[in-house]
Amino acid sequence: MPDTGKIQAIIIDDELRARNSLSKLVTDYNPNVEIIAMCACVPEGVLAINQKRPQLVFLDIEMPEYNGFELLSFFRDIDFHIIFVTAYNEYALKAFEVSAVDYLLKPVDIDKLKAAISKVDQKLSTYDMQSKMDVLKETFKTGQFNRIALPVSEGLLFVEVPDIVYLEAEGAYTTVWLQNGSKILVSKKMKFFEEILEARQNFFRSHRSFIVNINFLKKYSKNEGSLTLDNGKVAYISRDRKAEFEELLKQNKLTVGF
Repeated sequence: MPDTGKIQAIIIDDELRARNSLSKLVTDYNPNVEIIAMCACVPEGVLAINQKRPQLVFLDIEMPEYNGFELLSFFRDIDFHIIFVTAYNEYALKAFEVSAVDYLLKPVDIDKLKAAISKVDQKLSTYDMQSKMDVLKETFKTGQFNRIALPVSEGLLFVEVPDIVYLEAEGAYTTVWLQNGSKILVSKKMKFFEEILEARQNFFRSHRSFIVNINFLKKYSKNEGSLTLDNGKVAYISRDRKAEFEELLKQNKLTVGF
């Protein structure tokens, strides 16, 4: 794809009229954006994103077969910005939970469209999210730093690694629970964090849905296959991981006569 100096964008919406209308608004009022593809469904959108590598995706939510939120589960790494465009305002909160840049209601208001695109432009000029995350991933593998960068809608949020109690998978996203009781929803799969934390012995992938910090372990119920953390939350441990987990406890001298 040639570098035109413009923001490369894709529109995904099952309604032809909506696609054409948005494309015209973008073209007429936002000369710094180039529409490089328009798709009628999520599978088409996934294919176009993989082939054309856009920087921005205008994404409808209510579509047949798959909705807009489900598109994100097709990607291990989200290296494009998202502006949701829909007729249903009840999706607004969910849109921002998955780190969308903005949320536009149909019919699209020109000024709000300009403002949303301006946010994307600012983010792209400030940093390249994916390249920074790749560098940070390799850095944290060394185990030399005590902070980890979490991609959020505003940019990167740095948290202290020792303050992470556990991580819980939610499809294509991961919820990071902290010692102070707060939680952060991150648009990265659990595998991403498993690779970052693999050099740290106190973190253990107990289950496909959980990574736990054994420093916050309050109770291990062997028969039930559950792990209770200091914050009262309960994670689970797979049968095939119990032996490895118990060995880890011994290595860290956390067991007596077990």
